[in-house]
Amino acid sequence: MAYAYIIVQSKISDPERFKQYMTSAPAAVAAAGGEYLARGGRLAVLEGDWRPMRITLLRFPSFEQAQAFYDSESYRAARLLRLGTTDLFDMIVTEGTPD
Repeated sequence: MAYAYIIVQSKISDPERFKQYMTSAPAAVAAAGGEYLARGGRLAVLEGDWRPMRITLLRFPSFEQAQAFYDSESYRAARLLRLGTTDLFDMIVTEGTPD
């Protein structure tokens, strides 16, 4: 079975309030079997025009578990904490290559 990855591009406009989201979201990620691989660390554009401000990368055991994380009650609550704290928040899920 292939892992699934959630990739988030964000631009935080209210760092103090965004901390509430950052405190709440990890429990929802862990409950669905996910883990953070990158969370706002240093980045460099190697090719192309994409200029993300912040990238978050999560890994889940399956596409279904990634979707379950997003749909969970605990992540819905975390998303409410995020409202009004970002100028940009794009999130996708993609399935990795099979083992």
